[in-house]
Order: sequence, then structure tokens, then C-alpha cells
Amino acid sequence: MNWENQRCVLTGAAGGIGQAIAKTLAEKGVSLILVGRNSMKLHTLAEALPGNHDVICADLSCAKERVALVTKVAELGGLTMLVNNAGVSHLSLLEDTDSTTIESVIETNLLAPMLLTQALLPHLQQNRVTYIVNIGSAFGSIGFAGQSAYCASKFGLRGFTEALMRELADSNIRVSYLAPRATATAINSDVANAMNKALGNHVDTPETVAEHFVALLESAQNRGFIGFPERLFVKLNGAFPSLVDKALLKKLPIIKRFIAPTFQEKRL
Repeated sequence: MNWENQRCVLTGAAGGIGQAIAKTLAEKGVSLILVGRNSMKLHTLAEALPGNHDVICADLSCAKERVALVTKVAELGGLTMLVNNAGVSHLSLLEDTDSTTIESVIETNLLAPMLLTQALLPHLQQNRVTYIVNIGSAFGSIGFAGQSAYCASKFGLRGFTEALMRELADSNIRVSYLAPRATATAINSDVANAMNKALGNHVDTPETVAEHFVALLESAQNRGFIGFPERLFVKLNGAFPSLVDKALLKKLPIIKRFIAPTFQEKRL
């Protein structure tokens, strides 16, 4: 793969995984269009990276700002790679989650990347191979208690990626899906970090995710799942979901101890 000939739109560039992917790609000679909501963080990142890169500050959940982004990308010379990395997380029981939060998670993690991909498809339909990579999650394959909205959004993103992959299989556009497991970024609340520790969950660095990102693009694979035993659980959940049901049921008291400390009182 000729990295130096790539121009990449990277959403969520100011986040932990976004910064790690940006650094890795910049070091390989990729020209980046860094997209996010925090202008200061984006410009600080752009200045710290080797090479010359562009910054677009945009809220991708806003239709007008998506249109402005697409227009700016065209002005900058188009793109050969789109990485839908922007995302938000939320940890709570469904009964304790307000409707605004549910809408925000679904809009940011699923609707925004779908609509942005649709808008940028004409710029990716070229005479050479171009790339779309959607950053999902292990929870896009495994439903997890306390993460109903997040899981729904990532399940949807995985389904969207797979359908688009097959839809564009006879075109020049290669569509891929990368599913990190728990990763040490600011997207995780203190409660989530404490819960991961109590559950014994492995937590990767953003740099590890960036390494897998590059490996996925350099391989002939369209799907990448990071970490063991998470990869095993993904396969088990697909083939024998009842086994995973039983395994996660044993962890439910720990999960509820962190996200619903008054749960036992409410049952009495």
C-alpha cells in the first residue's frame, strides 16, 4: 500500500484513538484532514504531526456542518480514505438513561457516519483503490448490560459496514470494520474505568488500536477484532449466544454495583 499517496478524512481526530491513528498515518506520509468539534485540540494536533495537514471543525450530527465539510474536502482536493472514528459512550441501565442521551449516542455513532459516508462516496469513486474504515467496538457484536444505547449504535455500525462492503464489492472502494475492545481514552468515565478493573477486562492503549488499524489496511481482510478473549466471545456470541448469556450473567452483580448502586435497595 502506498501510504504517501493517501489523503484521509479522519473524524474524531482529537480523541485518544483518533490522535493515535493520526500520528501513525502522518508518520507514514498520509495527508490528513482532521475533523472534530474542538478546534484548539485539532490545530494543536495538526501542528504536532509531521507533514502538512488540514483541520475542519464540525459537528457531524448537524446536516449543515456535514455539507460544509464535504464542500471543504472537495476544495482541498478530495480524498482517498475516510475513517469514521468519532463516537461517544454512555454507561447506565436503560431505565436510568434519558431519551436525549439515547438519541445523541445513536446519532453520533451511527447516523452521522452513515450520512457522511453517503455524502463523500462520489469523491471516493475513482480509478484507483480508495478506503472506508469504520471504527466499531467489541460491543458491536456482544450486547453488554449497562451499554444498551452504545451497543445498539455499534451493532448498527457493524451492520452498515457489512452491507456497504457487499454493496461496493464490485467497485474500487474497499470497506473495512475495526472493532477495538476497552481502550484507555477519555471517552471512558471514571465509573467505566473502575468497572473494567473490577471485571478484569483488558484495556488497550490507543497506540495498539492504531497498529491494528494499519495492519487491517495492509492485509486482505475487511474485518478486524482486537484482543483475546474478546475475539473468542464475538465468535461464541454469534454461534452459541446462550453460552455468553450465562458467562455475562455471572458478571451482572459487579456491573450493577457500579452503574446502579441502589439496585438492591430498589428491589427490596
